[in-house]
Amino acid sequence: MLHAVLFFVIGLVLLIKGGDWFVDGAVGIARRYRIPEILIGATVVSIGTTIPEVMVSSIAALAGQSQTAYGNAIGSVICNTSLICAITMAFSPAEVDIKTLKLPAAFFVCATAIYTFCAYYFGAFFRATGIVLLSLFAVYMFLSVKKALSSSNTDIEEESEEEHRPLYKDLILLVGGAVLIALGANELVDNGKIIAAGLGVPESVIALTFIALGTSLPELVTAITSLIKKHSSLSLGNIIGANLFNLILVSGAAVTIRPFSVPTEKLIGGMNASLVVDIPLMLLVSAILIVPIFVTKKVKRWQGILLLVIYASYCVFQFFG
Repeated sequence: MLHAVLFFVIGLVLLIKGGDWFVDGAVGIARRYRIPEILIGATVVSIGTTIPEVMVSSIAALAGQSQTAYGNAIGSVICNTSLICAITMAFSPAEVDIKTLKLPAAFFVCATAIYTFCAYYFGAFFRATGIVLLSLFAVYMFLSVKKALSSSNTDIEEESEEEHRPLYKDLILLVGGAVLIALGANELVDNGKIIAAGLGVPESVIALTFIALGTSLPELVTAITSLIKKHSSLSLGNIIGANLFNLILVSGAAVTIRPFSVPTEKLIGGMNASLVVDIPLMLLVSAILIVPIFVTKKVKRWQGILLLVIYASYCVFQFFG
């Protein structure tokens, strides 16, 4: 058990470091070819910070561990919203630029509707579901790129030569980051299963809590950094975007690779906990985050505090409920 915990932590470290290297390498290459900064943020960075979740869920799907593939996506949305974003809202409530949130929020609502319908109506996610979610991802990226290009300046700032790394270094970062992410995801999935068995809890519990938190650490770092620099709106946009990617890219890739049913290992009063707790909670915390913002155009401290209380209660329920 201790061996599994150690390698689980090592997997997390590899994921985080690999994600950093991958994004740095990709951004370096993009800048080399004079791609606008705003376009890099809308594409390379957004996808790069979601790659840990994609790899974990995809490897879990290939290994037939549907509980991990399912729990990682749902758990990451819950964790991003009710822990990471909640910290920002509780400590730094501020006004919000609604225009920047309309596109990701609209696609997120659409993705949750598809996800929820499949879970409750079919009790499973088919390959067709994955293809639809990945199609949503393609459309969203197209619109994001179009929006980024239309809002960016036509003149691209020239960077000094000192700011450029050699191309081979960017390629090493890109490839090395991808390798670390793959290795980390393998360790996380394999040892998460061992830890779940050792604790006597379903794999989905580990995925919904520890793995979800671990793969969401890039968002946590972004949130804390934005909080320190008093840019809470940046953190909010990053979280909503990450939540969207968890559903349309992470889940879409995993389901397309290997369709799976909604996990049934954990029951509450004879009912599937995924259907009576996990998905309803994902919808609830998302509503608590998004609805008041579009009504008041501000984030309120009470939202953050309420979401933190909900997340703490959820973690207690997962392990002791």
